[in-house]
Formats: sequence, C-alpha cells, structure tokens
Amino acid sequence: MHLRDLKNYLTELADNNNRPWFIMNKPRYDILREEFLELVTQVIAELGKFDPAVKFCNPKKAMFRINRDVRFAHDKSPYKTRFSAAIAPNDMRRPSKAGGPTYYFQLDGEGRLLFGAGEYMPPPERTRALRKHMVEDAAGFSKALKNKALKARYGTIQDEGKLQRPPKGFDADHEHIEFIKLKSFFVWTEMKLDLNKPDLLLPLIANGLKDAYPLVTWMRSAKVEEVAED
Repeated sequence: MHLRDLKNYLTELADNNNRPWFIMNKPRYDILREEFLELVTQVIAELGKFDPAVKFCNPKKAMFRINRDVRFAHDKSPYKTRFSAAIAPNDMRRPSKAGGPTYYFQLDGEGRLLFGAGEYMPPPERTRALRKHMVEDAAGFSKALKNKALKARYGTIQDEGKLQRPPKGFDADHEHIEFIKLKSFFVWTEMKLDLNKPDLLLPLIANGLKDAYPLVTWMRSAKVEEVAED
C-alpha cells in the first residue's frame, strides 16, 4: 500500500472535510480504497493461519465505510479521517448478543497504525457473559492476561469507561473486580509508521494481532445464556 499517498490524502481530507472536496478527489480515494482492500484481504489470510474462525471472512464486509454517522453527533463532518477494518467470524464486525471478539486495525492521517482485539462496548447480555466468565474461569482469564506475547505487545486490557462500583451481583473483593467493572474489553496499541517501508505493514499487523489471540480465544468461550421463552 502507498502509505505516503494515504497519509497525504487523509491529512488533506481532515482539512477539507466536505462533500465537494471529497467528490473532486474521488479518484484518489478509489485507488487508496482498492489498495486498502488488498491489505485487508492479506491480513485475513495471515490471521487464518492461526485462527481458522476468520479464515473465510469477506474483506469488503470487514472494511468500515468512510462516511460518518452524524445523526446524533455534535461534529457534523461527513467523513472519517482514517481507513479501518474489523475482522470477526461470520463477518460480524459488531457481534450480536451471542457474538464475540473482533480484530481491528486502522491507519490515519498522522501516519499512525493502531491495532488490537477484543469487544468494544458490547451489548448488556454480552457484557454480563464476559463478567461471569471472569468469575467462573478466573484461572483461565489470568492465564490469558499473563501471556508473554500479549503483555509485551499490549500491556493489559484498556480501562476506558470503567464503572465506579462493582456491577450488581459481583463480589467487590474478587481478584478480577477491576476488569469486571469494565464496559469494554479491548487490548490495543498504536505506533508511527515508517512511510518508506510499506512492506513492513502486513507482518506488523498480522504478528500484532496474533499476540492478542490468547485473549480472543478466552473471550470466545464466554457464552451468552439462552433465555427460555414461555
């Protein structure tokens, strides 16, 4: 992928975030979009080598649209200033109640790469399933967090949006209570890219996401309880 061209395009888009500029520069966008599609295709192929569950994901469905949903946003800028993709089994970028973790990566106009995995703001049923799983499989959760590759790459789960108090029904003294209080369960890291070495991008993303696999595997084993119908 032409990283310098992408950086320049996204930087200019940030300064001219309006439909006329976007339409005038649509040929640039189309070329970069195709290059990003090829990158996503290659990332899925690499992930499939260690995670068969995502081996046959559709790269087009994994890519996020550049258009922003501005219906309820204060910022009415119509376009995102990043290229991003989320990869999950069955092409479910935003898992349903019975869903699970997602691999994610993005490139922005600052020449930065961000990647990670987990579940960002999952629905209530899924959040409760993960919290219960931390209690019922405390040892397995600890093992996933202590994985050397995961710790070296990501540190630990991000603590954005944590509850002030333990959720109802959970012991405040539980060993994992600080994780149980989370609303999102995601590991991520970001870095500046060397724009002169685009060939390093694919292995960097693939190897980085592979380091999150132990946590992804553990999260998938957390199941949402079926509610019996009358």
